[in-house]
Amino acid sequence: MITIRPATQQDADVIVSQNLVLAKESENMILDEKLVYAGVHALLKDKNKGFYIVAEENHRIIGQLMITVEWSDWRNKPIWWVQSVYIQKEWRNKKVFTQLISFIQSQALEQKVAFLRLYVHHENQTAVLVYEKSGWTKEPYLFYQKKI
Repeated sequence: MITIRPATQQDADVIVSQNLVLAKESENMILDEKLVYAGVHALLKDKNKGFYIVAEENHRIIGQLMITVEWSDWRNKPIWWVQSVYIQKEWRNKKVFTQLISFIQSQALEQKVAFLRLYVHHENQTAVLVYEKSGWTKEPYLFYQKKI
């Protein structure tokens, strides 16, 4: 049976290792492990940055996602960004993502979140299909970034 729960500091090593695999699989990026380790620990220590939830089977983490919060002045409500979604290969197509999102949706409803958003690399067609199949809609926004 799969259990969904908020992540704790004790989950950091698994989250870091899954984030490294996620970056390689989804964007063919090799991340700096020490930097990711520091970033995961920073988020787990500071709820203002966001939070992770994990999916477990027999006390073994098999999937994760991270939520970061954007404040919407137009709606006077938060928007939750779904990020760092990773399901271990042997657990894909077994509704783990669906269970993670269901958990997040119920929390978002309780906390009066306006809606959930996510972004995906345009070449990650596997993820695009998963998101579309599970009811996510493509919005008319473009995503920009400026290096500082």
